[in-house]
Amino acid sequence: MNRSVVALIAIGVLGTGLGGAHAGPDKHTPAPAPTPPPAPDGAGGRSQPKPADDRRIVGILDIRVDGVPDEVKESFQGALEQQLDSKHYWLAGRSRIKQMMMSSTKWTEGCLVGACLGEIRAQTGAELVLLAALTGSGTSFGYVVTLVRTDTGRVLQQESDRCDVCTVNEAVTKATLATIGLLNNVPEKLPDEAAEQGASVDVAVGRVQTELVAHQKHTSRVGIVLTVLGLVAAATGITLYVTQSRPDWAFATAIGGGGMTASGVVVLTF
Repeated sequence: MNRSVVALIAIGVLGTGLGGAHAGPDKHTPAPAPTPPPAPDGAGGRSQPKPADDRRIVGILDIRVDGVPDEVKESFQGALEQQLDSKHYWLAGRSRIKQMMMSSTKWTEGCLVGACLGEIRAQTGAELVLLAALTGSGTSFGYVVTLVRTDTGRVLQQESDRCDVCTVNEAVTKATLATIGLLNNVPEKLPDEAAEQGASVDVAVGRVQTELVAHQKHTSRVGIVLTVLGLVAAATGITLYVTQSRPDWAFATAIGGGGMTASGVVVLTF
């Protein structure tokens, strides 16, 4: 083999090696998917859901004062807001209730009890509303606090008291503590008044039925006794009337027995 052929072969081998060294990656190998950068806080990320607020909503519907300064209304509401357990209750003041009811086309101010309270429940979610009355004369003060259900419009609980020698502040404190005591005694689930009324009716009906059955049994016994005695008397009278030459007393006995039998039949019938 001459030198020119050897040189050509060497150049070909060298070119092939260089071409393989600079070749790109295999076009069939997939490239890794790019990782998106994390979203910054508050920028496009979904907020975590908040736990449900299961506190019982209580609305202050009305506070009336008589013989005491009008400022007592605010004092009573403020003391109640401070001392009430906020973990279990959400207290809506008078102004808050009024504001929430402004959008209602069914609500009329002056509703304190009854079916009209259902609109407060629909608009505010309040299960209970509070009615308070504070009165005073000289050194004598009294209060009445009432819890009313909004689903039935009926009074749930009530507390009242009077102090002959005390101050306005003492009366407000007592009224506040009484209200908190009422709320603390409210069961987690309000009683089903319809079911309780139905049960009371069932008990009353059952009692009447029992008495009626007892009366019917007694009446049946009386009717049977009258019928049997009447038949015996009638049979005896007829027998004596026939066998004793028809005496008048035997005829009367037979007639009396017939009447007694008829009375027994009437008793059994009714």
